Amino acid sequence: MARADRLALAFETGALTLPPSGDVVVLRAAAPILAEALPRERLLFESSFKPVHDALVAAGLRTTARAEAPAALVAVTMGRARAETLGDIARALALLPPGGVLALDGAKTDGIDSAARALAAVLPLEGSFAKAHGRVVWTRRPESLPPDSLPPEAAAWAAAAAPARNAAGFLTAPGMFSPEAPDPGSLRLAAAVAGRLSGRVADLGAGWGWLAAQALADNPGIAAIELYEAEGRALDAARINVPDPRAGFRWADIRALRREGAGFDAVISNPPFHQGRAAEPELGAGFIAAAARIVKPQGRFFMVANRQLPYEAALDAAFARWEKIAEDGAFKMFRADRPRRA
Repeated sequence: MARADRLALAFETGALTLPPSGDVVVLRAAAPILAEALPRERLLFESSFKPVHDALVAAGLRTTARAEAPAALVAVTMGRARAETLGDIARALALLPPGGVLALDGAKTDGIDSAARALAAVLPLEGSFAKAHGRVVWTRRPESLPPDSLPPEAAAWAAAAAPARNAAGFLTAPGMFSPEAPDPGSLRLAAAVAGRLSGRVADLGAGWGWLAAQALADNPGIAAIELYEAEGRALDAARINVPDPRAGFRWADIRALRREGAGFDAVISNPPFHQGRAAEPELGAGFIAAAARIVKPQGRFFMVANRQLPYEAALDAAFARWEKIAEDGAFKMFRADRPRRA
């Protein structure tokens, strides 16, 4: 049973009651949860992750990259980063009027028990619904809490989840990929392409922008670089982290990219290989296929990947020629050219 069923069952069994009026906002929606259990006209889904956002829109559901309007009930779906989840709880409280309901849904593997204890230490829980190795807990915004204010503990959660400069001086936030510092794969790829990029360049899965910033610094021949990133929050940070006028920013589902104009002279990528806890090599394979679609026939593709990931077959399918240009105990790097056109 998925989290969608767990939260819906909490309503369907009567454990959690739908307020008589007002929106039900789902923060960080990962799927169209509640769409069959509650009136669709009252549901507002928030997702800053482009593939999910687009899927929700395609399903005819009200969707936004960031919820701002007041809501009668806010459901927080947990992610893997504790600071991000606690920040979402604080933001949910800010979206609620006095007496509004805050529901928190998560699996045990996501840390729901710990998050529920943290919430209970701030506001008394009204109920709990356990199902499918997880649970939903809920509470209310206190009637006595002044408008535009939060309990001190929740205010601290909001501050900890807010974007801030890391040790390298880049703006990042909990929940982004490698927010504390550039990840080792990107460091290796930046070194491998230094002095080898020119013309129009695309960075697929640009994150908060470190790789693109380094590419611009190391390759003065770059005329323009487009940062493609599916996570809108990371792309917002990249806009600040890469102020170079040669940089452009695209909120995009990379696997759905199609060729535009004349294409790119070079494409670089440190693609993700998981969305949940298990490795999903097909994500990287989708990035390889996208690179082949957008690079010029005479252009080049540079990619770094964890050493154990089986991307060679995807490179064979997408490019007529490729080679491994470096490998160590943790990573391997590829250069490919002569993209195969469908």
